[in-house]
Amino acid sequence: MSDKQPEGAGESGEFKQPSVPDDVWERFARDTQRDIRSSAPKEPSARARMVTERLRQKDAKGAQPEGWRTGPAWREMDGRAARRRRLWAILGVPVAIAVALVAVKPSLLPGDPFGTSSDASSGASAGTPSGGASAAALPAETAPPTAAPSSAAPDTPTLDRPFAGSPAERWADGAAAIVVPKATPVGTFTSAQVAAALKRAKTLLVGANLAPGTLRGERPESALAVLDPKQPRMLDDVNSWLRAPGKKHDPLMLFSRFDPAEVRPAGDVVKVRGRMTFKAGAHASVAIHMDYTFVYPLIQASKASGTTETSGAPTEGSGGGSTEVARTIVRRVLDLELLDPRKYQATPGKLSITRYDQDFGNTACDVYDGFLHPQFDSAAPTGAPPTGPTTDPYDRSRDIEHSGTETCGTVSRT
Repeated sequence: MSDKQPEGAGESGEFKQPSVPDDVWERFARDTQRDIRSSAPKEPSARARMVTERLRQKDAKGAQPEGWRTGPAWREMDGRAARRRRLWAILGVPVAIAVALVAVKPSLLPGDPFGTSSDASSGASAGTPSGGASAAALPAETAPPTAAPSSAAPDTPTLDRPFAGSPAERWADGAAAIVVPKATPVGTFTSAQVAAALKRAKTLLVGANLAPGTLRGERPESALAVLDPKQPRMLDDVNSWLRAPGKKHDPLMLFSRFDPAEVRPAGDVVKVRGRMTFKAGAHASVAIHMDYTFVYPLIQASKASGTTETSGAPTEGSGGGSTEVARTIVRRVLDLELLDPRKYQATPGKLSITRYDQDFGNTACDVYDGFLHPQFDSAAPTGAPPTGPTTDPYDRSRDIEHSGTETCGTVSRT
């Protein structure tokens, strides 16, 4: 478009200027050109084309577009929250019940993730009592008890559960219950020497009270091998006790022995509880103190002729044998010394006995043949009638001081 206004033709045939002023005409020309440029079609950008195509596809599917960087529409988000609330409403009750059960009994969880199992008795081998009972094993005894153990639920011992109804059902089994403390140097003795002495002390206790041959009345060789032959009269006395038992020379003062013609073990487990400690002795020695209780389940051999033995445990056979189980409880307190052979007449590494006390529960009174004699309910009593007080053989809190003139009493439980 020209910026100049067209000339018109007059009457004489010549063009004449129109009557519109020049400045108005120029403004009209500029506005017209601007309107033409702004209204002309433009090629859309690549991004614009992509957005247009996406919107077209969503419209074709009937979906509503989401706002830019605003996430899902509010009603859609509210619908998801409602579904979550409905899901928790369905799962909430059983989940709450499961949480409550685990809080009351954590052992329901597999693998015991909270460490609630009691099967860690510092060397005890019995995580579960013999015969499949579910009572939890006690931890090892580390200090003198202050009271007797509480009464167990009344129950009759059987061949399958020979410790039923006894506190010993939660005790550890056999030699594993005799936990040797960690050795430290004592006086002139090194840690290794102390450790060897503690190990020998355990050997003495096991050989005297748990070795199958000893329990059958055989000579306790492993126990005797620990004792110092240079201790005056000790080994001579012990040998005389074993050769000719009697009231004043009874091998039961050191050894647990049963007459195999009278009784047999009801299974292959002896329950044990106690502790071993050591300190510097008064004679430049290592003083070892041991206080242990042993519980022996037994059946009558005279009624076991119809039984067969499996792993040392009598079981009923075709002939029909005894199923009545009796328990005898023996508590022993032993003080030993490891003497320095440079200062005393002593054999290096051997132990001397300075104290031996014992207490028996459920054995015939005033019978001195070198054997313990359990009393069975179905059999007539043997030995003299008990004249002493009634005591609890499981009460490890009371001190025992045995003497040859002590009267034989009764026990409150076995």
